[in-house]
Amino acid sequence: MASKNSDIIDDHSSGKGVESKGVDSSVGDPELGQDLHVSLGQSEKGSNLKLDKTGLPLVPQPSDDPSDPLNFPQWVKVAILLQVSFLALLGPLNQATVNPAFVPLAAHFRISTVEASYQTTIAIAFAGIGSFVWVPLANTYGRRPILLFTTLIAAASSLGSGKALTWSQLIATRVLNGLGTSSFFTLGAGMVSDTFFLHEKGRAMGIFTVFLTNSAHIAPIPGGFLGQFVSYRWCYYLPAILDFAMFVIMLFCLPETLYLRGSTPVVTDKPILRRMKLWGLRPEGKHLEAADFLRQLIMYPTVVLTALYYSVTFTLSSILPAVTSATLFRRLYKFNASQTGLALGIGTLVGSTLGELLGGVVVDRSMYLNRKGKKDGGIVPEIRLQGIWVGAILQPIGLLIWGFCIQYKTPYIGPTMGFGIMCFAIQIISTVLYSYNADCYRPQTSEIAQVLNFARQTVGMTTGFWSIPLGDSIGFQWMAVTMALVGLVTFLPVVYLMFHGKTIRGRMGAPTYNSGF
Repeated sequence: MASKNSDIIDDHSSGKGVESKGVDSSVGDPELGQDLHVSLGQSEKGSNLKLDKTGLPLVPQPSDDPSDPLNFPQWVKVAILLQVSFLALLGPLNQATVNPAFVPLAAHFRISTVEASYQTTIAIAFAGIGSFVWVPLANTYGRRPILLFTTLIAAASSLGSGKALTWSQLIATRVLNGLGTSSFFTLGAGMVSDTFFLHEKGRAMGIFTVFLTNSAHIAPIPGGFLGQFVSYRWCYYLPAILDFAMFVIMLFCLPETLYLRGSTPVVTDKPILRRMKLWGLRPEGKHLEAADFLRQLIMYPTVVLTALYYSVTFTLSSILPAVTSATLFRRLYKFNASQTGLALGIGTLVGSTLGELLGGVVVDRSMYLNRKGKKDGGIVPEIRLQGIWVGAILQPIGLLIWGFCIQYKTPYIGPTMGFGIMCFAIQIISTVLYSYNADCYRPQTSEIAQVLNFARQTVGMTTGFWSIPLGDSIGFQWMAVTMALVGLVTFLPVVYLMFHGKTIRGRMGAPTYNSGF
């Protein structure tokens, strides 16, 4: 993976192929206006801009401080990306590994399989809530110590879930597991934004989101075999082991990426090693305040509208198959836990991987071609939204295939292809929306990821309560039609943003908090 991703950066950050020239940042298309000045970061009018090897300005502009994450060597950036991406994978893995084992889990606690799904629902819900605590703490004390702390919480709580003797004990440990894993989704996206330039962010975010999206698809494969041949308890022990292993890796390999632009450079010949400290890297003058927890609730239309669409499509494309397959595949095809895990895992994994191969590359390429046509290399973030069309069209198609195949009891390959298509689509949608929002408000990327995560987890947690009862009541084909229409309605505001997003952002103004990051 590392060798594959080594071309993410063209050595811009390490100084190779980078030039500094006297370029007037005010020159260019006047329609770009504020977007160009904001995207160039701290560059002043008439200042020397650092360019990439194609001659376009680097966005954002890196400082001259070797401790600036934008100046990290290529291999360090890739290492950071892979670590936070694998951590993002562990979040849903903690929640979803047990999904194919609902039958033995339900039998042990003497409940129905639908009730057994509630422990996943609880974990998903609290994974959306916890980030409201972790993001402000990370913005003050650093992303590294908070990630290490929450990874230990995730490991301990997952181990506790496997040891639980009563249903109430299991629910309590799942609450803690959701709180612990919530930082994986948000702080990881912030670290990606801390280290990558505009022209490479789409591919980097694509890698991050493919790990995030595919986790719930990989989880059923080992979960099915563990649940059938070993014990459902090992569906909790496995994530606990992986969480702890990731903690050890990050302890020695993950540097701090939180950096306040304009801060006084620290003279050191080992800037990366210095950023491996667990404390002492707090941004200058930054102190935790009550407002840090409250201001995250300030909603910007571009973030809220995209979060609404993302949460609906992610729920229908990823969470819906995950929480229904154990019941439906057993009912329709007499599948055991391992067979359900393979059908669910392979179909969704193939779809998401193919979606990533298309999504990130296409988004970055479109940004490059549009910037190349501008005299100053600037571009508005709404260009990224043009890459969403393939995903937006295929998502309801996959949903309809899944619903009709379930209702009319086609061979299992039918619904498997349906959620494979949905996962292909949601990977493109995720990459586009994460990259777009990060371009709009780069210093607030963690808060943006928090809103996206909260929306996804809040909407997704309801799936276990309504999906199978609704399908049994009105028919799974009509449930699919209804949900496809819901997705279409929530997509219309995204289309509006394609043409009017810049105007909306101009009226709202940029957030002032964390503006120095």
